[in-house]
Amino acid sequence: MVGIQRLVLDVLKPHRPSMMDLAKQLSELKGVTGVNLSLYEVDQETENIKITIEGNDLDYKKVEVIIEELGAVIHSVDGVAAGSKLVEEVETPQDK
Repeated sequence: MVGIQRLVLDVLKPHRPSMMDLAKQLSELKGVTGVNLSLYEVDQETENIKITIEGNDLDYKKVEVIIEELGAVIHSVDGVAAGSKLVEEVETPQDK
């Protein structure tokens, strides 16, 4: 079965747990083959991060549960890829 292969999420999290802990927990989900967390903004109490998860037939609800259990919140789903092949975005004249 082919399902969601990539999720890109904008997440606001407290400083604790660390990004390493969050990445490790997400990487242990069934079907996950890779996780990337990038820090974009830090304030006194929180961090704004981008989470990219790749795998086979990813379960968004399970991802959401882990993120929320660690005290974070998903601000938005910024990208989703599904199907038997990952398709990368291409630049168009409107992007310039």
